Amino acid sequence: MVSWSDTRRVDVQLPGGRYPILVGSDLLARLPAALESVGLHPGPVAIVSDSAVAAIHGGAVEAALVSAGFRIATSTRFPPGEATKSFDNLLALFDAFAAASLDRTAPVLALGGGVIGDLSGFAAATFKRGLPFVQIPTTLLAQVDSAVGGKVAVNHAAGKNLIGAFHQPRLVLADITTLGTLPPAERIAGLAEVLKYGVLCDAELFEWITSHAGALRAGESSALQHAVVRSCEIKSAVVAEDERDLGRRAILNLGHTVGHAIENELGYGGIRHGEAVAIGMVAAARIGVALGLTPADVPDRIVAAARSLGLPASVPASIDPASLVASIRQDKKIQAGRLRFIVPTAIGAVEVRDDVTEEQIVAACGS
Repeated sequence: MVSWSDTRRVDVQLPGGRYPILVGSDLLARLPAALESVGLHPGPVAIVSDSAVAAIHGGAVEAALVSAGFRIATSTRFPPGEATKSFDNLLALFDAFAAASLDRTAPVLALGGGVIGDLSGFAAATFKRGLPFVQIPTTLLAQVDSAVGGKVAVNHAAGKNLIGAFHQPRLVLADITTLGTLPPAERIAGLAEVLKYGVLCDAELFEWITSHAGALRAGESSALQHAVVRSCEIKSAVVAEDERDLGRRAILNLGHTVGHAIENELGYGGIRHGEAVAIGMVAAARIGVALGLTPADVPDRIVAAARSLGLPASVPASIDPASLVASIRQDKKIQAGRLRFIVPTAIGAVEVRDDVTEEQIVAACGS
């Protein structure tokens, strides 16, 4: 009998049902029991991972599943990195699913970071009009953000995540132990999304982050578990209010408008997503000051918090701010040609604004 006494659970409540996020240590070995707890019983499964994660965790995951009576119908591995979220790799997954004769009861297990979750989730959403989907995030960024909420996508030359869908997972299994195998820079990049939650709606979390920056940078398990649980609580509450991103969920894009444009300008893989989001949050706060909405000290507080975590806070000098604006205009959050930004009005509060000018963006992204 599996004990979950050392595991924290966050339930995502949606109109069509709910699913659990399980956060704890050494959870990969308990994956079969977790699957059965959400009605996914022994049978064929498809595993999607990247080669680096699979080399570390793939064998243990497959052994645990097989010992519990599950059958690995197909196991597909891709190179790590944002470039993996491509149409070619999506088609490769469709080919693998078809060759394995997956039916609509066979779950797709995404073992890896946000790239693997996005790619395999979109494949699961569209193959035979939908297969069950399970997120097993192994990066901090995925555990606190991309694995929760049901957004799945692949990239297009014109921008990140332009081709996507909503496909909620049946289960998110966030094993804190896997974070210990990450390069420190990757773990630190994920802290940007934790910081985002503090800036947008939880001043207490923001202060906790600043006082525990050393522990978070060092990868202390208890600090990381608290950060993951609180982040998931915040995101799940927002998603429950607005599953399809038609209203309040927009606030989760804090830092992402400029962040995605930076990623596009540098080429996917030229900067880590979390690093770009940290820079984007600072730019959004500066825009808020220019709009007269934000106290002048807020950008500096975000800069200090980001740097205490080891994150960048300024747009790379190689990027022309005017070119950045052109990339922003390709963003899927643009509505009727108006630039929509999530602007902090204080630490712990934001507004959605569509009256931001290109001149304000250029000024906020300058040195």
